[in-house]
Amino acid sequence: MSSIKKIVAILLLISVFISCEKDDICASETGTTPKLILRFYDISDQEETKAVPNLLVYGVNDLSDRVLFDHIGLTASNTDSIAIPLRTDSNLTRFAVHQDFEGDDFESGNIDIITVNYEREEVYVSRACGYKDIFNNLTLNLETDFDNWVINSEILNTTVNNETTAHVKIFH
Repeated sequence: MSSIKKIVAILLLISVFISCEKDDICASETGTTPKLILRFYDISDQEETKAVPNLLVYGVNDLSDRVLFDHIGLTASNTDSIAIPLRTDSNLTRFAVHQDFEGDDFESGNIDIITVNYEREEVYVSRACGYKDIFNNLTLNLETDFDNWVINSEILNTTVNNETTAHVKIFH
């Protein structure tokens, strides 16, 4: 009798293990839609990075209104690189690179507007994580004004599919 109980218990355990499925949890290390990485370089020595004083970067929507990025807010910093999100509902993103931003004064400093054009591609990640976008055929256009602090740019990678290296060099 006890051997029948052991066999039933073993069969029950086997059926439990066979019927279990992997949890549908998207791991934190799973890649999501990547941000565009900008690195800032010295125009006079184009291999040397150069921090931008009090840099604030924010989006510019279709109505030319400011759109602050959630991960940045109103925090300006002296930095030589920044990661910005690209729009996933459009094939272009406009953003402002605001040098010498002070406090919450959008009239301070020098603002240059950059438009990034691209083709979106949805990539299936997994059932738990869903889809992510990657951006192909990246092009960049600087709107010229009477006082551009951004002098030039160079696209290093026309596909934005990760956040491990810079995609664009900005010279100032």
